[in-house]
Amino acid sequence: MPLPLLALMLGVFCVGTAEVVIAGILPEMSADLDVTIPTAGLLVTGYALGVTIGGPIITLLTTKWSRKGLLLTLMGVFIVGNVIAVLAPNYPTLMGARIFTSLSHGTFAAVAWHVAALMSPPDKQATAMAKIALGFNFANVLGSPIGTFIGQHFGWRATFGYVTGFAVLCLLLIVRFVPGALSTEGEGGAEGSLSLREQMKVFRKGSLQLSMLITVLAQGAVFTTSTYLAPLLRDIGHFAPAMVGILLIVFGIGSVLGNILGGRAADANVMRGVLRAQVALLVALLLFWLAAPHQVPAAIALFLFGAAGFSIIPALQARILAVAAAAPALALSANVSAFNLGNGLGAWLGGATIDLGYDARAVTLTAALATAVALTLSVLMWARGRREAPEPAAAAPAAHADGVDAELARKA
Repeated sequence: MPLPLLALMLGVFCVGTAEVVIAGILPEMSADLDVTIPTAGLLVTGYALGVTIGGPIITLLTTKWSRKGLLLTLMGVFIVGNVIAVLAPNYPTLMGARIFTSLSHGTFAAVAWHVAALMSPPDKQATAMAKIALGFNFANVLGSPIGTFIGQHFGWRATFGYVTGFAVLCLLLIVRFVPGALSTEGEGGAEGSLSLREQMKVFRKGSLQLSMLITVLAQGAVFTTSTYLAPLLRDIGHFAPAMVGILLIVFGIGSVLGNILGGRAADANVMRGVLRAQVALLVALLLFWLAAPHQVPAAIALFLFGAAGFSIIPALQARILAVAAAAPALALSANVSAFNLGNGLGAWLGGATIDLGYDARAVTLTAALATAVALTLSVLMWARGRREAPEPAAAAPAAHADGVDAELARKA
């Protein structure tokens, strides 16, 4: 992997680990801070809300900044927030540190994706974004388990110190390897030359609104099942508790493979990549439902579900980049919020399914239904796009010199 992309992926790994690692050390934090586990769990909620609400706002307010300068500032905010968390004397201070840290998450991920696309040839943007998204995969497969181990053996503060260490390394790599100027429009690019009002106009586009709705539904389908993998594997597949951890690694390996394949498919044609990823997810969920009571088939289906579920990320991000050429970083940041909304929606849908009296196996069918709705909307969007004539070149504000916006728009 090129070193500039590695630096950006490491940053995404850091913010992703910071988001999910709390779940593994809740008992330690609860005992040390003298709060209940549900109260400690609100540290996850506070962070997620900060990402969802703060990301687009921070992105909108910093569009005139150089991309490299913004990445460095955001990682600096992330480091400061985690240092405060390490030193936090009580729960309110820790909650404030978590919210402060979360403000860097959405914008950093969005700008990292956009910068990866700017640094890549026109036919490799989706693959580049998939490499950045690997940071989220590794956060779940490696970052969270390692952070949990550290927290359980050395205290929860050490977990935040571990995340801070990787963030400092990321900062140094960005300084050294990420180029300062990324387009002939100046470091801020064409987006930085637009007013806030002009950038907000991008959200009036029906294609962008529909694309973000599809993100919420497709990501919601993934989390409808992934949130309840443990009871699904233990109660339906009758796996021993010790096997669940191994199977989650299998799921993680599938997610890494799916991320890479999803990026390559979107490079060939963005909209076809979106459709193929959702078809693969629908098939994988139905296979998981069929295979769940049988251990070997269930393990295979879990791998396929991980691959299909994470293949949608680069495809959906490439789609957003294609339809929001006027304000790509802002739109990508908003789509990060859409992913987070999807996470919450999925967890709620799975829980509601079980609350209705169905067993954990049924969450795969609920997820399949959500996928089917997302796929239907995607087919309608694709058909509508084929019927409509392309917009005149003059209607698209200042495409980047390397052709990223024009090329993605052509593929979409």
